[in-house]
Amino acid sequence: MLRTFANIFRIPDLRNKILFTIAMLCIYRIGFHIPVPGFDAQRITQAAQQRDTDSPLSRATDYLQMFTGGTLSQSSLFSLGIMPYISASIILMLLGEVIPQLKKLRQEGMSGYKKIQEYTRYLTVPLCIIQLMFMRMFSGSEYIYPGMQASATVMGVIGMTAGTIFLMWLGEQIDEYGIGNGISLIIMAGILSRMPAVLLGVIRNTEFRLGAAEGKYGPGTLLFLVLAFVFVVAGAILITQGQRRIPIQQAKQMRGRRMYGGARHYLPLRVNHGGVMPIIFASSLMMFPPIILDQFKRFWPESNLLQKTVEAFSPTAFTYNVLYIVLIFLFAYFWTTVQFQPKDMAKNLRDRGSFIPGLRPGHRTAEYLETVMVRITFFGAAFLSFIAVVPSLVTQLAGVSYLAASFLGGTGLLIVVSVSLDLVQRIESNLIMRNYEGFSESGRIKGAFRG
Repeated sequence: MLRTFANIFRIPDLRNKILFTIAMLCIYRIGFHIPVPGFDAQRITQAAQQRDTDSPLSRATDYLQMFTGGTLSQSSLFSLGIMPYISASIILMLLGEVIPQLKKLRQEGMSGYKKIQEYTRYLTVPLCIIQLMFMRMFSGSEYIYPGMQASATVMGVIGMTAGTIFLMWLGEQIDEYGIGNGISLIIMAGILSRMPAVLLGVIRNTEFRLGAAEGKYGPGTLLFLVLAFVFVVAGAILITQGQRRIPIQQAKQMRGRRMYGGARHYLPLRVNHGGVMPIIFASSLMMFPPIILDQFKRFWPESNLLQKTVEAFSPTAFTYNVLYIVLIFLFAYFWTTVQFQPKDMAKNLRDRGSFIPGLRPGHRTAEYLETVMVRITFFGAAFLSFIAVVPSLVTQLAGVSYLAASFLGGTGLLIVVSVSLDLVQRIESNLIMRNYEGFSESGRIKGAFRG
């Protein structure tokens, strides 16, 4: 392993890519210390520290901060993070299924991809402005210096929008000059930057003796958290790398007096084809009912029916988690339907002179691929559902705070594991391409598969 790390820095091109990526991520973290003019950063930080962490709005804020790479507890240029760009990408991706012009651009290769990226940048700007205007509407004027309400609002919108555009540019620079996958690396860096504080909080609340006081974690609880962390990481690696390999036979062709083709290879179908997107969609949708019910509760505080409904939609409630799991399954199949096109795949196999043994090319092959994908998506969605409810299970079984449990297991950890695996594979590809050994002594890291 140490020899592999030494080999990384022996290759000038790979070394420069990694150092460039690290430099861009350092710039990303430095931007959090650049305040927006007109806002009292000290009061915003104090309000964020004193807020009720169990309220629905607070949980929604923490969730957004985890997936945006930003922080709403500071009035910095990067407070919005990269979420508007991600939202614009998802919107255009979904519109590509219903708008023929966008679908045609997706089929034009690199030129169409660059055009869609251009549209994504344009759409990011209005999404930033809309999101900032909503934030300004709900935050009030107590965090703005007296006499600067109008100017602070304008400077805040311009500054934070520019910060998001700059983060988008940083991600593209990492894609072009760095190791690649820049947007995901920025999100992972934002998640990892919060993990040390959560771990320190767990350690400070741990008493290394039997019979720990109420609100403290004993040795058994700490051991349970460590084992849960290892299990979730191992499961996340397994489901991320998991594949169902479909055997593909290439047709033989006679050219002159020689026979060509006839090779046998595999078509890998990912078990978790949607990645972490089903959890993000389901979590985003599940944020709204608790917030809306909490607002209604302020108008009718004595309503027993409303109180029971609010309790049913708390993150640790049975009803909430069942509905959460149902939404994850729905979005997993929806995302697979959008991304996976069995008809196009069957057509490409037929055009290249390849076929699945025992199946006729064309419609029969497309039906088979769709059936296989439906079945393996079920297992992928089931594991995503388990990952999603891990924080609730840990909170109920171990009495750990929901914020700590969401970092030690759950969606944030799944994102970190997925991006880390992709980073390792990119580095390993560069090493093997230059005749160096990879991280695994038995060969290149490959996806697990079901026979």
